[in-house]
Amino acid sequence: MRRIRYESTGGPLFLEKAEVPEPGPAELLVRCEAIGVTLPVVRKVTEAAEPIPLGGEVAGEVVAVGGGVTRFRVGDRVTGLCFGHGYADFALLHEAMASPVPDAASAVDAVALVRSGLVAYGALEAARPVPGEAALVTAAASGVGHLAVQLARARGAGRVVAAVSNAAKADFVRSLGADEVVLYADESWGEPVDHVLDAVGGDLLTPALAALAPGGRLVAYSSGGGTIQAYDLLVGGKSVIGFQMARIARGEPESYERWRRELWRMFGQGTLKPAVHAEFALTDATEAHAAIETRSNLGKVVLRP
Repeated sequence: MRRIRYESTGGPLFLEKAEVPEPGPAELLVRCEAIGVTLPVVRKVTEAAEPIPLGGEVAGEVVAVGGGVTRFRVGDRVTGLCFGHGYADFALLHEAMASPVPDAASAVDAVALVRSGLVAYGALEAARPVPGEAALVTAAASGVGHLAVQLARARGAGRVVAAVSNAAKADFVRSLGADEVVLYADESWGEPVDHVLDAVGGDLLTPALAALAPGGRLVAYSSGGGTIQAYDLLVGGKSVIGFQMARIARGEPESYERWRRELWRMFGQGTLKPAVHAEFALTDATEAHAAIETRSNLGKVVLRP
């Protein structure tokens, strides 16, 4: 099979031949039809001290199962998070991380909706939204952010503010249901909001926190890090909540499954519409990463083996 790998921090990415892996206990071997490209994986290539397998979201058909698998069988269509080599023709998924794909949905629909949607849904849950509250979403045009904007609207936000890196993304996020659009560089992000879903971190934490009304909540689910001064929280009685999807998948499988079903229900009703910025061939993984690195994507970036 083919897979994408790199040998030093920063790349380059290259295509190599490898043996098709054998599924171990509780594992599924999936013939990949679509692979989601995410900012955390791109950052690992550019920042990790040592090369790691390019994992992430995959969707396709189960072609073999390991011992002890009970939920899936050969021929099932699944999507899930691969912790090994995911940029490949075939990938291994742990059964616990796999979800079925409805007949009416494509593999591209699955990688655009499920993992990114679960992160968006979980981050919103962590914010404890109340109908009528004002919400602000950073990286609002990203694979997760564009779903978070739609979810905030669908769950009763009175005002949805989309924060983006440049004005070229304004029409896109407005089409998703955003009432207002602000740019990261703007001196003010407008009237205060009740909760912020932040996917950027770093230097953006300061204006994101400043955008909160007294008593507001900021949910940080970014891998970008950043520092917040305790005094900035004390002054307005604000709070910062960390959210990580892996913790939910491992520790709260019932929530993971309930959220997944709700995402597919909303997809089926047309309430939630995942957008795909571009589909790249597996051999064009470098170009796919560039779309994420330059923040030029409007929606999900997908690789197609």
